[in-house]
Amino acid sequence: MDHEFYMQHALNLAAKGWPLVTPNPMVGCVIVCDQQIAAEGYHEIYGGPHAEVNALKNLSAEADPSKCTLYVTLEPCSHFGKTPPCADLIIKTGIKKVVICNNDPNPLVAGKGKEKLLAAGIEVITGILEDQGNILNKRFFTFHKKKRPYIILKWTQTADGFISRLPVPKDRKDNIIGTPQQQQLVHQMRAEETAIMVGKNTVLHDNPHLTTRFAEGKNPIRIFIDRKLEVPETFNIFSDEAVTLVFNGKTEQIKENIRYILIDFSGNVLQQIVSKLYSLNIQSVIVEGGLTTLTNFLKEKLFDEIKVFENKDLKFGEGIKAPILP
Repeated sequence: MDHEFYMQHALNLAAKGWPLVTPNPMVGCVIVCDQQIAAEGYHEIYGGPHAEVNALKNLSAEADPSKCTLYVTLEPCSHFGKTPPCADLIIKTGIKKVVICNNDPNPLVAGKGKEKLLAAGIEVITGILEDQGNILNKRFFTFHKKKRPYIILKWTQTADGFISRLPVPKDRKDNIIGTPQQQQLVHQMRAEETAIMVGKNTVLHDNPHLTTRFAEGKNPIRIFIDRKLEVPETFNIFSDEAVTLVFNGKTEQIKENIRYILIDFSGNVLQQIVSKLYSLNIQSVIVEGGLTTLTNFLKEKLFDEIKVFENKDLKFGEGIKAPILP
């Protein structure tokens, strides 16, 4: 059996679930009988059937499950969540061999699925294309292993390395750096991540919507830091287009789609924020600015990716310099 070949196919299937399965991981499943793919499936949408369920549903009634090998990109679940345990279903169907890419870091599963299969006399092989699986579900693994969201730092800069004019123009259009194509790509990024975060000054200067106007998909949860609550609720970031979280030093309350979260500004602000986001099950965050917010994340080494867009046809000559890459 070419385990890597079939597992790669399962990983390709799993990727089709992005981003609709969030905050669940992407999972693909392939069932092989007599060295031929007899059935396949993937987790298609959050709350829907898991990959193993979809694959087993597609298995022909003529196939003998005891002679098949099931390939799955993540350890089968062993608990009742939105769906019944996949490990129980695999055992019930009579499959005798299961090949797994990644063990599940979620404490609700974390080895229990594998143990259940072994206890039922099923042969289990793990770690096939493990690195590829880690990359595919980088958000899910970071969230459960590091107890914080997957963090992407993002900014757009001119050809001479500026992220804004200074003083900031009254007309926001005079401060746009990204090309239309870059703006569309950024909005697609927003649609694929759970949340987006900026600092107070960015909100006051740009009055951003932080939505996905130029791309298809859901609006991210909007987050910003406003210690003294200086941003008026008439600003775009408070619109009912999405939930908004305001980390501040004055109040803890919920007003319709706005949630004010109290933190201690004498302590480590960013660590408090990412810990709170973890408790709110926010699995990924794009940090879009401004300079102070981005620099603080860089200093704390609190990031997983950095994405920099550059408009090679635009120069400001002076203004606010882009953050310094580590």
